[in-house]
Amino acid sequence: MMTPLFVIGIFLSLLIGISLGLLGGGGSILTVPILHYVFGLNASESTALSLFVVGITAAAGSFAYARRKEIAWKEGFIFAVPSFIAVYATRRFALPALPSEINLLNLTVSKDTLILLVFSIVMLLAAGAMLKPSKAQPVSHSNLNLSRILLILAEGAVVGGVTGFVGAGGGFLIVPALVILVGLDMKRAVGTSLVVIALKSLIGFAGDLSAGTVINMPVLATVTAASLVGMFIGTNLVAKVSSAKLKPAFGWFVLVMGTFILLKETLLK
Repeated sequence: MMTPLFVIGIFLSLLIGISLGLLGGGGSILTVPILHYVFGLNASESTALSLFVVGITAAAGSFAYARRKEIAWKEGFIFAVPSFIAVYATRRFALPALPSEINLLNLTVSKDTLILLVFSIVMLLAAGAMLKPSKAQPVSHSNLNLSRILLILAEGAVVGGVTGFVGAGGGFLIVPALVILVGLDMKRAVGTSLVVIALKSLIGFAGDLSAGTVINMPVLATVTAASLVGMFIGTNLVAKVSSAKLKPAFGWFVLVMGTFILLKETLLK
């Protein structure tokens, strides 16, 4: 028998796919809190399952963008390679090596609390980048000179490490990077982000499996199924929404969620 909380979890899981379909990110921002606060998994389990849910959902959504030719394959590939390496190394080696209790600024916090605190701070920084007016203009492939390529490679490695640590697909970091550093318009950035998220998240999940992470299959199946339905809704809505409106909406969404998690893990804990 489904409890009211379980039903709420399914509804929120729909929003994971809708968010990814519309914004190219935000799905993991929802997934980790849903798995942790609604389904009751600890932070480490939540971040692991989040990678699978977001990876599968993003893969499904990327096909719609590919059909509309709204994926920048060259820029996405340059960004993705160092990101893949960083996310696997973080999930396979760095995260399992962390102790269960960590001394942070003379305060002892649990590993789960540290993950969620870092998660919320990263979200707030990403929100600030998206809400700040950008003068970046779309660039052609010929403008991908060596210095720009090196910048994209470095950004990919940083995003891979950070998102590997917090168990996020990273769209809330990838989309701003593709818009600001690469100069893609919002919709092409969203489509490219979905491809990178899909591969990077599933590689990160493989790192969790290699590290022996226990997987709650009933929860995983439920959240993934609902998220895929949401992705279908989101990718059909995106054609009706302008790129200019998507960027600030995405920034405010990330800001609200990041603030909630930060307060929940500090003042409200």
